[in-house]
Amino acid sequence: MSHEIVTAPELAPPVGYAHAVVAGPGRLVHLGGQTALDANGEIVGEGLVEQLDQAAGNVLAVLRAAGGVPEDIVSIQIFVTDVAAYREQLPELGAVWQRRFGRHYPASGLFGVTRLFDDPALIELMAVAVVPEERGR
Repeated sequence: MSHEIVTAPELAPPVGYAHAVVAGPGRLVHLGGQTALDANGEIVGEGLVEQLDQAAGNVLAVLRAAGGVPEDIVSIQIFVTDVAAYREQLPELGAVWQRRFGRHYPASGLFGVTRLFDDPALIELMAVAVVPEERGR
């Protein structure tokens, strides 16, 4: 059984996210916050687009280690240090999202924060996934 995307008819249609996701059965996996850290522990990428690409790759690496695939993500929180810049770059950010996650849009929220743990970090992703038992570790 896959996850069920729920759209509330009285709300504006969701674009790039789901109103709600009813998770199918499986192992609940909480993915720790991922920024644009590379394997050497350094933030890579000067801008949001490059940093999203690295952070998304990091999320997927952790998810794969837990036996999951992008479609197993049921929710994601996106923390950015500049919401206006995020909005301005939505087409480019959307292209990165689709390349990394496909057309899978979990329940999500975007949060503006004053800073992240590493000063050069512009974006951080935290996700929750439900990995089917037959694929889980």
